[in-house]
Amino acid sequence: MKAKVLVIGANGQLGSVLVKELQHHYGLDNVVASDIRKGHHFKGKFEELDATDREQLTEVVLRYGITQIYHLAAILSAKGEADPLATWDLNMKMLFNVLEVARIHGVDKVFFPSSIAVFGEDAPWVNTPNKAYLNPATVYGMSKAAGEQWAQYYFLRYGLDVRSLRYPGIIGYQSLPGGGTTDYAVDIFHKAVLEEEFVCFLNEDTTLPMIFMEDAIRATLELMEAPKEDIKIRTAYNLAGSSFSPEDIVKEIRKFYPEFKIRYEPDFRQDIAARWPKSINDIEATMDWGWKPQYSLETIVRIMIDKLREQYVAQQ
Repeated sequence: MKAKVLVIGANGQLGSVLVKELQHHYGLDNVVASDIRKGHHFKGKFEELDATDREQLTEVVLRYGITQIYHLAAILSAKGEADPLATWDLNMKMLFNVLEVARIHGVDKVFFPSSIAVFGEDAPWVNTPNKAYLNPATVYGMSKAAGEQWAQYYFLRYGLDVRSLRYPGIIGYQSLPGGGTTDYAVDIFHKAVLEEEFVCFLNEDTTLPMIFMEDAIRATLELMEAPKEDIKIRTAYNLAGSSFSPEDIVKEIRKFYPEFKIRYEPDFRQDIAARWPKSINDIEATMDWGWKPQYSLETIVRIMIDKLREQYVAQQ
């Protein structure tokens, strides 16, 4: 029996790419994309779904016979700080609805994305281990840290197969940024290709863990396809690509655009980034289900520039 997959938050940076990969993997008719608003760029099935409405979520799960849920919807770190209480309420309510609907109606697997935002100043900043102490400094990070504990609880208490990754910043050409602290590393390429000056909200030497979209998608599918007995961590697995700073990206961009201009104007997002790790240790993911990144910074920059050039030429 083929999986029937529901993606919640399909319009987001990760979801818009993940849906297409899932459709390729499971078949167009076996994947249901959903979001609060219609996604016009999707082929196949799409549902306008408010994940804070448990009855609506239940109806969709039952109507399509859903066996896997990828719950990607959330208010991210930078946007979340503008309204902390609403961010907490929304992020947690959606997660509880997904977990309860999955438990009650026999969904086989749930994917819950976590983030390096779960780490705070008490975690080692270099080579941060999976079991580092979690004291997040943002409401988004708090909701992800709490969500990891609930994921583990539902597995231990009810046997619900919930799996999770702590994503670093994700770099991709397929969609625009969604309000995260690491989003400068997407926007900077758009400005480079348009030959415009980029104003960076982080300091030039702020090193953060990042990952290319293709690696992030592959890691997600590899985790979800791994045998249940191989998943040893039921909170979330650390996930690493490579670590770099804005000035590192600029050096690579100037190989293509020698006159590229950047101006540094750090804002509140610099304070958030300063509390996050500089590099991540993801040895558990490698040992348990064979994870290994494939894209270096040099390769990421080349692909981002090539793909964005193509997109902007096509728009002319």
